[in-house]
Amino acid sequence: MPLAFYVHDLSPFLGPHWGNFGLRYYGLSYLLGFLAAAWLLARYARAGRSQLPPERIADFIVALVVGVMLGGRIGSFLLYHPADIWRDPLSFFRVWEGGMASHGGMLGVAVTLAWFSRTEKIRFLHLADLITSVAPAGLLFGRIANFINGELWGTPTRVAWAVIFPASPHPLMPRHPSQLYEALLEGALLLALMQWRFWRSPAVAKSPGRLSGEFLLAYAVARAVGELFREPDASLILGLSRGTFYSLFFIVAGLALILRKSAPLEGK
Repeated sequence: MPLAFYVHDLSPFLGPHWGNFGLRYYGLSYLLGFLAAAWLLARYARAGRSQLPPERIADFIVALVVGVMLGGRIGSFLLYHPADIWRDPLSFFRVWEGGMASHGGMLGVAVTLAWFSRTEKIRFLHLADLITSVAPAGLLFGRIANFINGELWGTPTRVAWAVIFPASPHPLMPRHPSQLYEALLEGALLLALMQWRFWRSPAVAKSPGRLSGEFLLAYAVARAVGELFREPDASLILGLSRGTFYSLFFIVAGLALILRKSAPLEGK
C-alpha cells in the first residue's frame, strides 16, 4: 500500500471518554448546527425579514431538535436498514452506534414546521423558507463529523488526496473522502446560495415557498453529485444509490414549490 495516502486515525471523541460515553464530534456537529440556525434566525428577526418573533426562536429550535432527531433516526431504519428494526428493535435506542438519515431528518423537520405553524399562527411556507436557508449549516457540520468518524466513505480511487479508512471493507484501499465532498456541496456551497438568495432577493416576502423549493432542488442535485463518489451504504434501487433515489422526490417537491403561485406575506 503506497505510504503517500493518508490513513484515517481520528478519534470520534473530543477529549477523554469512557467506553461509548464521551463528547462525540457527531453530537457536537448537531449542537453547532442548531446554534448556527438560532443565530441566523435572530439576525433575520432583527433585520425585519422574519415573522418568527425573537422570543419564540428558542422554542422553535427545541421543536426542530426533536423533529430532526426522531426523523433522522426513523428514516435511517425505514429508508436504509428496514430489516434491522425487526431483527433487533433495541438498536433504535443505541444512538451511540450511529444511524441518522438526512432525508428522514428533513421529513421530521417538515412535520415540526406543520405543527409549529399551526400552534403559532405563522405561515408554513414562511417558516420553511427560514429553516431551509439555515439548514445547510447543519449539513456542513454533520458531514465533517462523518469524516472524523471514518464512516460513509467513498469509492476506491488513486487520487492524491485519497484516504484509507480502516473501517472500510478489506482489502483496504484508498478511497474518496466523499464526506468532505458532501460537506462542500451540501453544506458550504448550499449555505452560500441560500444566504445569497435570502438577503439579496425578495423571494421570502414576495413568493413564500420558493426558497424552500430552490433548497430542495439544489440539495437533490448536490446529493446526487456527492453520491457518485460515495460507496453505497445499502442496496441499490433501480440501479441508483438510495441517497440519489430518495433525492428524486425532493426534485419533484422542489419544482412544485418553485412553479406554484403564492400570495406575498402580509405586511411585506
